Amino acid sequence: MDVRALAERIRALGLALGFDRVGFAPAAPGATNAFLREWLARGYAGEMAYLARRVEERIDVRRLAPGARTLIPLALRYARGEDAAGGDARISRYARGDDYHDVLRERLRAFESGIEALVAAPVLLRSYVDTGPVLERAAAARAGLGWIGKHGLLIDRELGSFVFLAVVITDLALPPDAEEPDRCGTCTACLDACPTSAFPEPYVLDATRCLSYTTIELRGAIPEPLRERHGAWVFGCDVCQDVCPWNARAERRPAAASDASEALQQRFAARPQLERATLAWLLSLDEDAFRAATRRSAIRRTKHRGLLRNALVAAGNSGDATLRDAVARHAASDDALIAEHARWALARLAAASD
Repeated sequence: MDVRALAERIRALGLALGFDRVGFAPAAPGATNAFLREWLARGYAGEMAYLARRVEERIDVRRLAPGARTLIPLALRYARGEDAAGGDARISRYARGDDYHDVLRERLRAFESGIEALVAAPVLLRSYVDTGPVLERAAAARAGLGWIGKHGLLIDRELGSFVFLAVVITDLALPPDAEEPDRCGTCTACLDACPTSAFPEPYVLDATRCLSYTTIELRGAIPEPLRERHGAWVFGCDVCQDVCPWNARAERRPAAASDASEALQQRFAARPQLERATLAWLLSLDEDAFRAATRRSAIRRTKHRGLLRNALVAAGNSGDATLRDAVARHAASDDALIAEHARWALARLAAASD
């Protein structure tokens, strides 16, 4: 089969399985990949040591998959319409439904099987959904799915930046798609709105200051200078995306979605308990209740201890005196990390009532 015809059939397969975008890029690394070394050297990865352990494979996927010739990035928009969160505890939109890792992996298995049927010959296929040494955003940008915005996320002209990304590595020599130009222009809305000033410069994120890092990846104490800036966020942060004009456009003029895409959206639909999460509820959860509430959820990553730590910080920021007793119970915890954050929250609540 002609390689261009094969590429278009592969693209059609991905769209039929519910993905909103499918693109093709060379497996050879681009300029964005090489920046990873400098970013790590600046210490911006914080405790995410796993990023440095396989850095050469992240920069050049051919080290990860010898014989690789093409990357097939896929994108799926997960937030359609305005944010309807109604509780006093804020959870990032991507984490209110089923864990996207599990959902997309299921579709990628079907995608790989479909490619094998199309090729009818042995073919290298390795898929990743934010769990392996692959730079998904860089690959997606090189494949023309969008451009990397000043907040470091991929932006699609129609879908915005609320998209899940996956990448399939293959030894098929498929024609690459044209890259999208950077369309951020002079806009700095995402940089200006960041509650912790986590961007030392456009396109560069200091993860150690980002709320998505401090609420999820950081295992120890949240630095005191950042706690007040956490506001009500207990898992992740959407601020830089919420203010992006491209997301506002996507909400006003939503792109048409296939039946398969709509079916996937149901998997990502917010669970009422997580969409309307309250600090009182989070502070009441024990380990068993946490596991029940976060079954098949990405929130599991922060573990019960991390979510409780985050909820205590948010409680301290809330000024809500009705939370004082719940916070005080945790101030007596045998866990020094939890007790310290609870004492900080109590001091904040006391100051708010003066």
